[in-house]
Amino acid sequence: MNRRPPVLVISKAVVGFLQYKQAEGLSPRTIDSYSSDLKLWLEFQEDVEVNKVSAQNIRQYITFLLNDYVPRRITGNNHIKLSPKTVHNVWITLSAFFHWVSDEFEIPNVMKSVPGPKYQEPPVEPFSKEEVEALLKACDYCREAQTERRHKFTMRRPTGYRDRALILMLLDTGLRASELCSLLIEDLDMNTGKVTVKHGVAGGAKGKKGRIVYMGKVTRKSIWRYLANREDGEDPKAPLFIGKYNHTLNRDTLRQIINSLGEKAQVKKCYPHRFRHTMAIRYLRAGGDLFTLQALLGHSSLEVVQIYAKISGMDIEQMHSKASPADNWHL
Repeated sequence: MNRRPPVLVISKAVVGFLQYKQAEGLSPRTIDSYSSDLKLWLEFQEDVEVNKVSAQNIRQYITFLLNDYVPRRITGNNHIKLSPKTVHNVWITLSAFFHWVSDEFEIPNVMKSVPGPKYQEPPVEPFSKEEVEALLKACDYCREAQTERRHKFTMRRPTGYRDRALILMLLDTGLRASELCSLLIEDLDMNTGKVTVKHGVAGGAKGKKGRIVYMGKVTRKSIWRYLANREDGEDPKAPLFIGKYNHTLNRDTLRQIINSLGEKAQVKKCYPHRFRHTMAIRYLRAGGDLFTLQALLGHSSLEVVQIYAKISGMDIEQMHSKASPADNWHL
């Protein structure tokens, strides 16, 4: 007796796709990104059988995201549309989903007929020394206040020591936001400045690749001062940075902190990843080399690091002529 195969609607396929990606060992952050992208798509796309989704349906959705969709953001700015880069990331999610559907159920991959939306990478803009100084100053005191009964006054911010340590840590190490938020106190060696980014999901590293980075004396001093005010400051298993109610700091909260300090200090385009750009460019301008920078940043290839080299005005050809073993050994 012939049986009709079970109907595979989009919502059911999405559950299977996410389970498959979890079994592959992808990070919770990546799984959450896939999940939110596909949930948003399902709000636009009728929950039909997967094989009934056409390339035209996907193109209409991409057009909708680019021209009409306005997301609700926890930080406000709800009038700003999605950037082309964000829409491109959604296209990548849909491509991964339909690639899995095609392999798993032998259904033609509709994404082969949907080109990825073009976007232009924004220019890398490091912080200037003056901007970092302004941000550090903004950590210490609240905005000036004035009442009817007393003169203007300022109060020390209760999170000042933490925020100063955050900025210096980001600037000195070039850590990604997720990596910094995943650090425990035991991951720091305050004598040598060594910082251990753990392998796997626990370390928050991209691609789950841990590594060793370093912080200087000024950053170590700032972190010591911050931890000295904490009851759990000597607990090796405690999170290095905490937020309200002693909860571990997360990426969204970190971004809000940095953005708020930027507004207070009147520094534009203030976000955690910009400190990573600044560290990389300053490192090269101070005489650092591409290969150690690649290791410190945790990149799998030199491609991104070479972008920093161009920005820093580094002459790679001249560096190689100085370092060439064949030339220097007079072979």
